Amino acid sequence: MACLLSRATRDDSRVFAAQCTYDCPTMHSTPPTSIEPPDDKAVIELISPDRLNPYLTACAGDSAAALALYRWNSDLAAAFFEPLGHLEIMLRNALDARLVARQQRRGRTTEWYTDRQVPLSGKARGDIAQAQERAERGGAATTPRGKVIAELSFGFWRFLLARQYKTSLWPDLAGAFPHAPNRALTTLENPVKRLHQFRNRIAHHEGIWHLSLEARRDDIQNVLGFIAPAAATWVADASRIDDVLARRP
Repeated sequence: MACLLSRATRDDSRVFAAQCTYDCPTMHSTPPTSIEPPDDKAVIELISPDRLNPYLTACAGDSAAALALYRWNSDLAAAFFEPLGHLEIMLRNALDARLVARQQRRGRTTEWYTDRQVPLSGKARGDIAQAQERAERGGAATTPRGKVIAELSFGFWRFLLARQYKTSLWPDLAGAFPHAPNRALTTLENPVKRLHQFRNRIAHHEGIWHLSLEARRDDIQNVLGFIAPAAATWVADASRIDDVLARRP
């Protein structure tokens, strides 16, 4: 009698197979086709020996172990990228809200990013011009401000927390972090700077396996907690970071 119902299962080798749930006779006149293991040399050549060299060094030249470490590094990058994305969005919205409030308090009717009275550096002005250009590519008669804000990179917001703005913008921006332990600029500047550098490594597919990963996880949670504890909890509840850290090969 043929199988009445089957379902997909996956074993530890990540290979999917059909498994009958009931009424499965023992049959198979021919053995199932075996799956050849990957050719490590071919994979290494395609990834590139230079890129894999740090992994090979860490694994005493064992190519299989090096590839396992490389794959784990990719899993780590994916696990960190999600909470970093949440952090970037929440950070920029919190800072934008404070800059809007600053404009209103000063009686300014223009957007802060177009107002020449806002003390932004030439680099920041250039970033804004590029963001506006990207936001306007849709050809709409007017560009929603939210689109301009979204086009500003993580680096733009990170540098708003730099020391050059300590006396000009920071007194207003500090209000974006009502739950920070103090109003010192370095309380935010340092972790955000570290996270910006860390995010760039991930974006460029560089190794992160050898870095202080628990510390970067804590930086994410701390900065989010300074903005709103509920945000930190929401991000932590869905985070895969600890699970991936526990699977280090």
